[in-house]
Amino acid sequence: MNLYALETYLNQLLNVSKFRDYAPNGIQVEGRAEIKRIVTGVSASQALLDAAVEQGADAILVHHGYFWKGESPVIRGMKKRRLMTLLKHDMSLLGYHLPLDAHPEFGNNVQLAQLLGIHVDGVMDARELQGVGNIGTVAQPLSLVAFGQQVASALVREPLLIAGGEHPVQRIAWCTGGAQGYIQQAFELGADTYLSGEISEHTVHFARENGIHYIAAGHHATERYGIQALGEHLAQQFGLEHLFLDLNNPA
Repeated sequence: MNLYALETYLNQLLNVSKFRDYAPNGIQVEGRAEIKRIVTGVSASQALLDAAVEQGADAILVHHGYFWKGESPVIRGMKKRRLMTLLKHDMSLLGYHLPLDAHPEFGNNVQLAQLLGIHVDGVMDARELQGVGNIGTVAQPLSLVAFGQQVASALVREPLLIAGGEHPVQRIAWCTGGAQGYIQQAFELGADTYLSGEISEHTVHFARENGIHYIAAGHHATERYGIQALGEHLAQQFGLEHLFLDLNNPA
């Protein structure tokens, strides 16, 4: 498949033009024009690049790519090594951030909901969220500990549970990755539980003082599933060879 046709397809599929993002979506580093084998992963770390080279990948598709707003434009150190690997091996890097979080079929949030058995009722429709977070209900009310065990089993990672009272988990809001700051929006929408990837010091106080459970399930762990589903879709749609590489990150 042609690289630029692949980018056009992904841009349209993920509705890229809708989002005000923190990094460019689409081709971030241009490699060879013909794509037969694609590697997907959460973040374009050096370890992922090296593994993709070993797998003979023509392109790497990730959720966390490069060139974030506010980062230094200087090409040195870690950034130099990463770019040199891509350019030396003529591999392309494509990254999709918020558009992948929000997609109603392949998105990180909807994929996580499927994994955890959560029924999606709608989006956390705050302007700053750009439709990225969701709210829904669990199949049956569970205690926070019991639901936490379900999360641990599904993600193969022990989540951090902050109790906001004695009530069960029933109406839950979630936003994968580093979205702990949206716990207030979840509370205002009537959620009894909010789940994200990371946790901040003030998240604990907000949960306890407002009676809403908080679950920090891991940034990497909650964002493995969108990029994997997207890669599988591309393989089926275009006959590409696809390999998802899950390089563990404890954060």
